[in-house]
Amino acid sequence: MISICFVCTGNTCRSIMAERLLKKKLKENKISYVKVFSRGINACKENISENAKIILSEMHASDKDRKAIKLGKIDNNVLYITMTNAQKKIINSKKVISFNDLIGQDVLDPFGKDLNAYRNCADQIILGLNKLINKLSGGVK
Repeated sequence: MISICFVCTGNTCRSIMAERLLKKKLKENKISYVKVFSRGINACKENISENAKIILSEMHASDKDRKAIKLGKIDNNVLYITMTNAQKKIINSKKVISFNDLIGQDVLDPFGKDLNAYRNCADQIILGLNKLINKLSGGVK
């Protein structure tokens, strides 16, 4: 079993979208050996943002409400994937990469912005997830 934790600042937009979109892609690709979750470096139990829920719904991924969860103790058996290189530097683990490593750019925070900012964010996330799925599938897709 592979465990992947997406990390952003508040766990209300980017990391929860990445978690839910990857779960959808794993199901579509019949990959069952990956556990996915998300956390926020500064999460404070806020609900997932309304715009994130709208985008997830548009992409046919789970848009269920959930309180943000703060990143706790680092587990060396988990692969952490951060939205930015700055967040990557905060996590003290040998198993941490950023979206910058996957797609060559950070995934910027859409919090407080319009739906187009959330769509652009989701598009960046999907680019990275496609590369990740490719690696998980042994490079065949």
